[in-house]
Amino acid sequence: MSQAEVSGALDPEKGAVMLVDKPVGWTSFNVVSKVRKTLRKLCGHRVKVGHAGTLDPLASGLLVIGTGSCTKQLQTLADEDKRYVAVLRLGQTTASYDSEMPVEIEQPWAHLGVAEVQAVLPQFTGAIMQRPPDFSAKRFEGERAYHLARKGEHVDLPPVALTVHSIELIGFQGPEVTLDVHCSKGTYLRSLAHDIGQALGCGAHLSALRRTASGNLQVGDARTPEQWSEWFDEWVLTRNTPLGVPAWPKEV
Repeated sequence: MSQAEVSGALDPEKGAVMLVDKPVGWTSFNVVSKVRKTLRKLCGHRVKVGHAGTLDPLASGLLVIGTGSCTKQLQTLADEDKRYVAVLRLGQTTASYDSEMPVEIEQPWAHLGVAEVQAVLPQFTGAIMQRPPDFSAKRFEGERAYHLARKGEHVDLPPVALTVHSIELIGFQGPEVTLDVHCSKGTYLRSLAHDIGQALGCGAHLSALRRTASGNLQVGDARTPEQWSEWFDEWVLTRNTPLGVPAWPKEV
C-alpha cells in the first residue's frame, strides 16, 4: 500500500494517515509535535495528531501518524503486526538490553556460528511469553518501570503473551547478528535480543533496530522528515493563505 493509497488526496487538516521514516535520535513524540505545530501554523488552528505505535529514539523506520478525523483509526493501526530488522551484538549485555546503557558484562562469542544461532531461534517463535525490559514504559507498582530502574530500584515486570510469527537470520558479521522479525504488537525487540543472547550462552544486546512494516504499511512508502517538510511547503501553496515559510524546523 503506497502513501497515496493510505491518505488519498492527503489533506492533513481534515484527516490523513501519514507515513514517516523516523530517524535515529527522534522520539515518536518529536514527530507528532512537529506535525502538530506545523499544522497549527499553516492552518491557523489546532489539528489533532497522534501515532500508531511508539518507536524508540534509538530505532529508525516506519512511524504511522494520524491527523484530524484519521486519529480515530490509530488504535486499529497500532494493533497491526509489525516487522523489524534487528541487529544483535553478541557477547555484550546491558541493563537496558540496547546500546543506551553501558556494557555490563562481556563474554566470548567467536565460537558461535550460523548453525548455533539458527538452532535457538525456534525457541522464540510462535506464541511465547516475554518479560519486558526494566527500562521500559510499562508500569510497575504505579510508576513507569524505567523511572524505577534509573533510580536503582527493584523492578519485577510480569511476562506478557505475544506472537512472533517468524525470525529470519539475514546477516552474521563479526559479533553482529541481523534478524528479520515479524511479530505482534507489544513485542520488545530489546528483550528478544537479550533472551537470544542468554540462549546462546554469550549474552547479547540490541545494537540497531529499524521498523520496516506495520500491517500492510511499508517503510518504503514513507517520507523522511525532510521530505515531509518539502511536502508541507508545497501543500501550503495550494491553500488560500499567505504563509509559505518552511514547515518543519530542521532540527529536533
